[in-house]
Amino acid sequence: MAKERLVHLFGARRARTSRHRDVEGNAARAAVLGAGDGLLTNISLILGVAGANPGPSTVRLAGVAGLLAGAFSMAAGELVSVRAQEELVGHEIDVEREELTHDPKGELEELAGMYQAQGVPESDAKMVARILMSNPAVALDSHARLELGVDPDQVGSANQAALASFLSFAAGALLPLLPWFVLKGTAAIVASIAIGIVAASGLGAAIGAFTGRSKIRTALRQLAAATVAAAITFGVGALLGAQGA
Repeated sequence: MAKERLVHLFGARRARTSRHRDVEGNAARAAVLGAGDGLLTNISLILGVAGANPGPSTVRLAGVAGLLAGAFSMAAGELVSVRAQEELVGHEIDVEREELTHDPKGELEELAGMYQAQGVPESDAKMVARILMSNPAVALDSHARLELGVDPDQVGSANQAALASFLSFAAGALLPLLPWFVLKGTAAIVASIAIGIVAASGLGAAIGAFTGRSKIRTALRQLAAATVAAAITFGVGALLGAQGA
């Protein structure tokens, strides 16, 4: 009878959990967000420089420099932060492994207490804890998930995160720069704006799809952010260009 209650309790928990998507390890989501950052950053930079009315080569140089600087900055930031997270999680898991080895009784009581805190009856919680603690690997996994809040099997790869950030940012940053390789002046500015509008709207809709929000609302929000940033930088560039003339 107790086992039947356990199956019901934990089966229900798994069923509810399975409805949710992985919000931390979704590479496609991270790529969309990175591309959005690249687009917003570089369209603002390109239009800011273009507002001063320099030659197209100057705008291209600024755009390429912004693309590379932003992409390398994003990659370096991801590399450092994810590597630090890997090391922190690894250290905490090592500490937990040592505690399981030297104080199994205390860890069993701790695990049972965590299940009780989630609403599992005391007798069932102790039974589950004893079953899980009978297998060292399962015991460590359970403590890591419940006590540390991490999944030992899904710790991010620093190198992969850095590469994904570099590529996604660069892809977004390249879009508004493309017209400046074939056009110049007003035509290039208009083409950059048009590409920015389409890309910002598309990326906003994609973000809405990942977050479960209205695609139209997130597309408009992304478009509004890009419009404000680009308009301000273009205005500043035009003002500085006029003063320097």
